Amino acid sequence: MLAAAILTVALVVQDQAPLRASPQDAAPRQATLWQGEWLEVRGERQGFLQVYDHRRERPGYIRQQQVRVYPLDETSVPQLQAVVDFLRDTPGAEALGIGYTAALLRAANSSQVGPELFDAMGTLAERLAKRASSRKSNDEALAAHLDVASSYGVKLLTIEQEGRTRLCYDGEAFRRVLGLGGSPEARLRAALALTRPECIDPALLQVERQALDEWRAAVLEQVDTAQLPAWQANRLHLRRAEVYAALAYQWARRGEAQRGARASERSVEELARVLKSELAEEDRSAYAVAAVRVAASRWASVPAPEQPGSSPGLELTQGKPGETCLRLVDAKTPGTSLAAHCTYGLVWPSSIRRSPQGTVVTVAVQLLEGWTELWVFHQEGDGWLLDALSPATMDPGVGYVELAGFTPDGSRVLVAREALVEGKVKSSFQVLKRETLLPEKTAERPDDSGTFKRWSTADWRSRTLAVR
Repeated sequence: MLAAAILTVALVVQDQAPLRASPQDAAPRQATLWQGEWLEVRGERQGFLQVYDHRRERPGYIRQQQVRVYPLDETSVPQLQAVVDFLRDTPGAEALGIGYTAALLRAANSSQVGPELFDAMGTLAERLAKRASSRKSNDEALAAHLDVASSYGVKLLTIEQEGRTRLCYDGEAFRRVLGLGGSPEARLRAALALTRPECIDPALLQVERQALDEWRAAVLEQVDTAQLPAWQANRLHLRRAEVYAALAYQWARRGEAQRGARASERSVEELARVLKSELAEEDRSAYAVAAVRVAASRWASVPAPEQPGSSPGLELTQGKPGETCLRLVDAKTPGTSLAAHCTYGLVWPSSIRRSPQGTVVTVAVQLLEGWTELWVFHQEGDGWLLDALSPATMDPGVGYVELAGFTPDGSRVLVAREALVEGKVKSSFQVLKRETLLPEKTAERPDDSGTFKRWSTADWRSRTLAVR
């Protein structure tokens, strides 16, 4: 009797559908039902279905037009599959789609359950999480739809970021897609969903974050770009570029310079593989962000230049655990320290540059995975000053500054800045006065400033990612 009772189910297709105490519209409301909820059908009376709500452990009646009834056996598979195919691409119907997909998984036999069903479940869960995390959401049914999804075992994780809460799907269905071997497009969706950077908990410890990024890289390697259209392959290249850029920083910080260099080279290579002519409009912002992240740890794979014996030189020594100390010394008077400073940031020796007159020495210091500053030692009178140029006037996030050259008289310093500000990458190419390091000229493109265009070095132009 129990097996026969669970064979026929009613899926609620309308929001705020009342579950009545008796088969009458005026009967007391036992519960309010939402799209995607699943009821056991036990009979029919006076245009109502007699049902049992297992979630609330409550019997009742519901109008027939507010539900769709299916026997949970193989005869329902074609109908359920058709509805799932439609709902997976219907915004706002995520809870209903999850309910249909769950019913389909119950109705189908084992040979009919393939990666495409889990792809649909993952796609719906992922979209529901994005809908719940939207800053513009004013969706009255959202909380109820989240409860419906949860009743089917869909887990949405809560991530606290920048004073707000973001919901992220835990990715169980997408893991099954990769395990079962779906289509190239399905595997791409799964890999991208499992490696979303915005769903990384910012409270992770450094060791945990590195382990996560290594896992993300392994997930992305499971997708073959050769079987994807160019515009979809671009998305995979962009995500790989971001992940390997993060690993370049983490490995270098742990003292694994060679692994860091290889990761940096790989991040640059992945970024270079992006076909800009095939870049989808919605991916242009992601392309700019990926370029900034790659540029932030680009120095990991740049060989250190030869150090001349004259002019001030910069010595790096280990300070306290995890600390690097910089000391500006004059090669003509060994043992003399012109300026010194210690930092817990990652100092890139290959980035050290001097002006022709020896009055300015610069070095890149990466403070965070995606944030690199330019530290400038500059001579004023008989002394030396140290100033840090940040990518933007904001809390450290995603951005970098790099030296582009000097004017021939050494009175001006050329720098390129890029930073993610309010969701958009802002680029600036500046000519700074050496004394104050304040901008004398600022342009959005290097060729828009005559001084910058004339004196930016071939060394900078050959390796920068700011010109793309």
